[in-house]
Amino acid sequence: MSIPTPHITAKKGDFAKTVLMPGDPKRSRFIAENYLENAVLVNDVRGVQGYTGYYKGKRVSVMASGMGQPAIGIYSYELFNFYDVSSIIRVGSCGSFDPDLRVRDIILAMGACTNGNYAMQYNLPGTFAPIADFGLLKKAAEECEKAGVNYKVGNIFSSDMFYDDANSGMDWAKMGVLGVEMESAALYLNAARAGKKALCICTVSDSFIHPEDNTTAEERQNSFTKMMEIALAIAEE
Repeated sequence: MSIPTPHITAKKGDFAKTVLMPGDPKRSRFIAENYLENAVLVNDVRGVQGYTGYYKGKRVSVMASGMGQPAIGIYSYELFNFYDVSSIIRVGSCGSFDPDLRVRDIILAMGACTNGNYAMQYNLPGTFAPIADFGLLKKAAEECEKAGVNYKVGNIFSSDMFYDDANSGMDWAKMGVLGVEMESAALYLNAARAGKKALCICTVSDSFIHPEDNTTAEERQNSFTKMMEIALAIAEE
């Protein structure tokens, strides 16, 4: 396939080597407007806004993924395979299963469990464990330490359902899974297949243990700045 792709209208070279990928297009715009210098809009197909600019002299891109594994599967695949992007860092929100993690704490997803079928396409004779790039993970943990934020490294659960009739989240919690979101497993699988790098950094927006802490949509869009700064700090040129 040549570029532009069916989902991205950017030209060759429009994206930096590292792309930050929030789910929410408004969070993509927030990052571009508040952190990037000379940010240029390079994609707006279906309102999925992508920008490229400079952070402390380093060329960085940010583009939304939308919600769910099929959506991030499309965008990350096209970025990795057609736009020569080498690293994608998801900057998202998640629900926490862990009593030690409160709203605005951070999960660094070392691995991504899932109830989805995204890996079925590879025809593997077993179960593949989607994991983060260790170099990015290590740097992110170091940046969390520097920033003094409360964080944990571990498994996250990428669910294909937001409204889960079986309420299966706590079944994953008993295996030490830290929280739930909807994208990371597909991102990690695409990175593995393409031989590229990926990391999911999630801010806790909701807690199954401390529901009194839960945030609004506007807070999720604009106030999760620590994970944005951590991702920008570790972005590779």
